[in-house]
Amino acid sequence: MNIHDLVKDLKSRKFKPVYLLHGEESYYIDKISDYIEDNVLSDAEKGFNQTILYGKDTDIMTILNSAKRFPMMSEFQVVLVKEAQELKWGKDSEDDKKAVDPLLNYLEHPLQSTILVFCYKHGKFDKRKKTYKAIDKKGLVFESAQVYENKIASWIEDFVREKNYRINARAAALMAEYLGNDLSKIANELEKLMLNCVPGTEINAEDVQDNIGISKEYNVFELQNALVRRDVFKVNQIIQYFASNPKANPMPLVLGALNTYFSKVLKFHYAKDRSQQGLAKELGVSPYFVKDYEIAGRNFDKIKTFQVISYLRDCDLRSKGVDATGNTSDGELLKELVFKIIH
Repeated sequence: MNIHDLVKDLKSRKFKPVYLLHGEESYYIDKISDYIEDNVLSDAEKGFNQTILYGKDTDIMTILNSAKRFPMMSEFQVVLVKEAQELKWGKDSEDDKKAVDPLLNYLEHPLQSTILVFCYKHGKFDKRKKTYKAIDKKGLVFESAQVYENKIASWIEDFVREKNYRINARAAALMAEYLGNDLSKIANELEKLMLNCVPGTEINAEDVQDNIGISKEYNVFELQNALVRRDVFKVNQIIQYFASNPKANPMPLVLGALNTYFSKVLKFHYAKDRSQQGLAKELGVSPYFVKDYEIAGRNFDKIKTFQVISYLRDCDLRSKGVDATGNTSDGELLKELVFKIIH
């Protein structure tokens, strides 16, 4: 079940007796658990019928004692176990056929008036465990998978659309470049951004730059454009700004973004479908950006693109102290790097 279907069922009050929310991406786990916490019970019902426990501070028997209670003056009671990855789950494997497991016994015969929710973050729950299989059979398992970096811009566009806004491809790409793939962080920045924009309007790159603290002229996005166009003057301006503002433009972010970009330029050279839609799919970008990669492909052939990726890896190692000679600053390393790329 995907996130939209799950939320739809919750809004329709179609509840399962047990939920296991697990995965590497915390954003959706928090979104689902917050909805259950805020909306399943009325404020009057919550006092007697809602229990919130934390994995590090509780144990299985405490959870079961809470889950086995009957609701008071309410159709349901809610038991939320947050940070469930910290919980001591005990032995649980297919080889443990003789062991008596009170948790497993409950999960195989859950109380229908209890909504028991396990929020298991920062990793996947072991699908081989009998606990997992029991929840999957009697309740619902939702895996919150990490969104890959090449899908972040599309995720941003979808998020904004759900809030009755629009965002152009350049602005979404700029946010994706600077904020990485932490969905909670991105959602928080988007919420703040939308407070300063009129609903129904299109958010552009200037809105992003004005409200998220990204320099309008001196950012990784502009550096990429200047490099592929071999604009020496602009490249040196941006690198000088980066050297003077290392906290705003940390070396790992700059190198990571450039490596991602030139890796896509390499994919461009090997793409079989040269249509705009075909290239957009192959590169994992909006069709809006295909022309930029066509320019990059003309200015950087296969051999040069391989060289650039090699320069980037070498620069990354040297910035971390590997094969470094002397105390070369990040700013000096970047200047040397862009010189090699352009020339």
